Amino acid sequence: MSTDTLSHANAHDHGHHDAGANKVFGFWIYLMSDCIIFATLFATYAVLVNGTAGGPTGKDIFELPFVLVETFLLLFSSITYGMAVIAMNKQNRGQVMTWLALTFLFGAGFIGMEIYEFHHLIAEGFGPDRSGFLSAFFALVGTHGLHVTSGLIWMLVLMVQISRRGLTSTNRTRVMCLSMFWHFLDVVWICVFSVVYLMGAM
Repeated sequence: MSTDTLSHANAHDHGHHDAGANKVFGFWIYLMSDCIIFATLFATYAVLVNGTAGGPTGKDIFELPFVLVETFLLLFSSITYGMAVIAMNKQNRGQVMTWLALTFLFGAGFIGMEIYEFHHLIAEGFGPDRSGFLSAFFALVGTHGLHVTSGLIWMLVLMVQISRRGLTSTNRTRVMCLSMFWHFLDVVWICVFSVVYLMGAM
């Protein structure tokens, strides 16, 4: 291989590396904007938590064992996603697909339980229109749920891309961006569990 060809190949790889690093940095900026959204929702919830308008309080409606199972599903999904990243670094596409599939199942289980909880509360007459407290609760938890759902859709698309094209530099960057997004949602949920459910049930 000629020197010119080697130089061109190295420049091409360096260009991909720079583009990937820029995308990851840009995604960090997006996550910071998402932090502002969730901080606003948490602040709104803190203001309205006692605005029950004669309706139920968190202690009346929250079932901690149920929410604890939800929490463990999301925590396990973060672990399995971490294993997918480790497998990616080992260039093992099969393991990446397996760990992503497990992550998807845990995430889907979390969303399924959240939908059940929302349906149960609304059926009992405790919908978001019942009080300021419930409006803030549905807004905060529902926004997190929408983010998780978006992550699951992204994960499915990513799995299709990896199965077709392999662990290309572009797909590796996508895996890392989704990793940041998924772990960010895990941290937000821990805050939701602590501030909304745990404190609310006390």
